[in-house]
Amino acid sequence: MHPQRWLLIAALVLATGYVWLSGGFVGMTSMYAQQGGTEVQGPEKPGLAVATFAAGCFWCTEADFDKVTGVVSTTSGYTGGTVASPAYRQVTSGQTGHAEAVRIVFDPAVVSYEALLDHYWKNVDPFVANRQFCDSGSQYRPEIFFHDEAQQRAAEASKAQVQKTFREPVVVAITAAEPFYRAEEYHQDYYVKNSAQYRFYRFGCGRDRRLEEIAANAG
Repeated sequence: MHPQRWLLIAALVLATGYVWLSGGFVGMTSMYAQQGGTEVQGPEKPGLAVATFAAGCFWCTEADFDKVTGVVSTTSGYTGGTVASPAYRQVTSGQTGHAEAVRIVFDPAVVSYEALLDHYWKNVDPFVANRQFCDSGSQYRPEIFFHDEAQQRAAEASKAQVQKTFREPVVVAITAAEPFYRAEEYHQDYYVKNSAQYRFYRFGCGRDRRLEEIAANAG
């Protein structure tokens, strides 16, 4: 076989492997079949509370908060937009105004909202408004969505404290929670269901490298 043909085949194999590892084929059929997400309301049980954070790719945000003791559940979804029940393909267009976000149900008797905020700041790039790591667009903006006045006060105080640590402006928005729509099922627990693709994506996106760099520059 001609050497150029071998090179073409090798390039196609590598490209296909990259798409697979980055999750390009996961849920592709359902991405176009589903009409949109279902609105999620209230915590599942009395005594629990809800927090909503956007920190770029919701696969990563969900994985980060699942590690926290006292977190009961995490749900990937869309919030902060103008279209009811948006689908992934709509949100990724950047035209609906939604952010990829994670709805966290937690037990305040085990972990405080302030502790969740501390964890949030360790897992977000607070200096960019419409991008997180390798993902660009308003749908990847970092944002804290508060559910009551106490959360608003805690979030604003936490942001002010973080700002004292850095010279660069912290641009994470703090806004009132809006309807939250559950993302398609293939997005839920993506890091568990597709661990190889997730690890490749997270590494290739440089998320942890950037977080380590931010931590090292804290004053």
